[in-house]
Amino acid sequence: MRRAITSQREGETMKEMKVLLVDDEEAFVETLSERLGMRDMKSDTVFGGEQALEFVDDNEPDVMVLDLKMPGIDGLEVLRRIKKRYPHMQVIILTGHGTEKDAEEAKRLGVFDYLHKPADIEILMQRIKEAYRAKIENVMARAAFAEANEAEMAKEMAGKDRK
Repeated sequence: MRRAITSQREGETMKEMKVLLVDDEEAFVETLSERLGMRDMKSDTVFGGEQALEFVDDNEPDVMVLDLKMPGIDGLEVLRRIKKRYPHMQVIILTGHGTEKDAEEAKRLGVFDYLHKPADIEILMQRIKEAYRAKIENVMARAAFAEANEAEMAKEMAGKDRK
């Protein structure tokens, strides 16, 4: 029974998750979105780095699945900019043309995972869910840290007022 309740809560939480798929191959990204949708995972799609950055500024998804090799702003540059502006957003690279050097740079920039096309849809879904959980845990940990700092500052201020 406990597992059923946990699965139900996870399903409700996952429905709230915002996923953005970014790839310049429009047919690929649309098909991927449909395949995720058939498994009850909704996603938005954009077709390049510039569109991704604009979309993120307006909608701030939880998880981005990002191609590396795109005309204009490539995936590594998108990742670099995203991590500066939205450090909690989780990014999964999904590429058919990445190198070991690209993978190392992506890890250095804070990518959640680095997958190669064609990726098994079930594995990709699992990694998206894990990335979402990591984002939630990170946000909650930062909130708890901030709350603890505020409490400590309040104690210090109260102590100074008594003197």
